[in-house]
Parts: sequence; C-alpha cells; structure tokens
Amino acid sequence: MRLTIVGCTGSFPGPGSPASCYLLTANDGERVWKVVMDLGSGALGAIQRYTDLEDIDAIFLTHLHPDHCMDLCGLHVAVRWKPGGWDRGRIPVWGPAATADRMATAYGLDLDPGMHEEFDFTNWTERQAVSVGPFTVTPFAVNHPVEEAYALRVEVAEPDAAGNAVTRVLTYSGDTDSCRGLEEAAKDADLFLCEAAFEEGRDDGIKDVHLTGKRAGEAATAAGARRLLLTHIPVWTSQTKVMAEARPAFAGDVAVAVAGVHYSV
Repeated sequence: MRLTIVGCTGSFPGPGSPASCYLLTANDGERVWKVVMDLGSGALGAIQRYTDLEDIDAIFLTHLHPDHCMDLCGLHVAVRWKPGGWDRGRIPVWGPAATADRMATAYGLDLDPGMHEEFDFTNWTERQAVSVGPFTVTPFAVNHPVEEAYALRVEVAEPDAAGNAVTRVLTYSGDTDSCRGLEEAAKDADLFLCEAAFEEGRDDGIKDVHLTGKRAGEAATAAGARRLLLTHIPVWTSQTKVMAEARPAFAGDVAVAVAGVHYSV
C-alpha cells in the first residue's frame, strides 16, 4: 500500500500545501486501485499531479468540515461537464449521513438530484467495514465537534517477498481529540497518520477538538502503532514543537507529513 500526501495543512490551505487529502494505492493482483481519504480545500488541483481524476475508485470522507470535503464540489464539475463525457460512471463516496445534502447546498443545487448523478453516496455505519478492491475501510467514531466524525482504519492484504499474504494497516485519525475510538482504530497499525493541530501550553483551554503532538504520541503508544506520521498542522502551529511533544510520548518512528511525499506501508 502506498500513501501520497496530497494535502496536510490543518483547517485551511497553507502556502505549501492544500488542506487534508490523502491518496492510497494498492494492487489486487490484477490492477492498481486508487482511493482518496478526504478532499479538502485546495486538494483537487494538487491531486491531479498524482492521478487522473477518472482513475479514482472511491472517496472516503472523515467528516464534513470544509477543509476535509469541500473540493468534492469541484470534482462534481469535472464529472458533470467533462467534454465527451466521464468514462467511469459515478464515483463511490462514503461519508457522514449529511454528505450528499451538504455538498448540494454548498454548490447551490436542489437536493434532488443534487450531486447524486455524479457520486454514489453511502453513509458510514460506525465500525462497519466496507471494501473497495483490495482496501477494507472501517470507520471509528472520534471526538470532534460535528455530528459525525470518524477515524478510518484501512487494511490491505498484499503478498510479501515469499508470496505470502500479509495484511498492512494504515489508520487515519481525521480530526479528533483523545478518545477510545481513536486508539481502537489505530490498534497495531503499521502507519498511524494522526492529526496534531494544537500545541501544549497554548491550546490547553480548548477541549474535544484537536490533538497536540503529545496526545498524538500517547494515542500511538496506547494503540501499539509502529510508525507515527503527524499531519493537519495549521500554519500557526510549529511542526518542530509538535514533533518535540510527540517523541517522548512514543518510542517508535515519528515524522511530520509533507505534501507531495510518498510513504510505503
């Protein structure tokens, strides 16, 4: 499984990165499948550096804040108005129950048909796995001030060098503060892609919104994750500081996500 950081700046795009968007690719033995986790503000342009839009097999939305979903509006335009037609049919989109209506409202469309002609919307059911090609994705409810917010546990069974099937696990926190659901989503993950938008000491008075580097490290340790990749860091938060907070709390490898960088899982 390969992870491409399309966008990783928290809350709104920064000068060097769009908001949240992550491209995952894996081979099922017949072809390469491509799925997208979140499609936040500014991400639609950047993702075209790494894939044709028509090659996207599915989109998984963690929650409905604009920095995680709003560029679905631009993708709607690409699907609906491409000269000569869109060759791949409707794109499957999993997300919270309000996703279809929220996107239609954002674009000024009637709710019926809204964007249903371009996207095949399916609502998450907490802890109920869905499969797309080689990917199995399970949503876990997490601690963020919206009606539905999820961390996503992504599992892929791929052959190792000896030809034996090995399951690789990537967990993406979405947006959350500390909670049991996050730790359970990240249990024994090979790579834990975890937000760290807040700083210790600066944001202590704000509860149930975001993690600090320290709390991200604590979650990774509690989950038994192998690697921690900090993401969703806003322009006003120090990457150096959240890294320094995370390292004493987590004994494994810690890094900060950088837009355009690829990771093997």
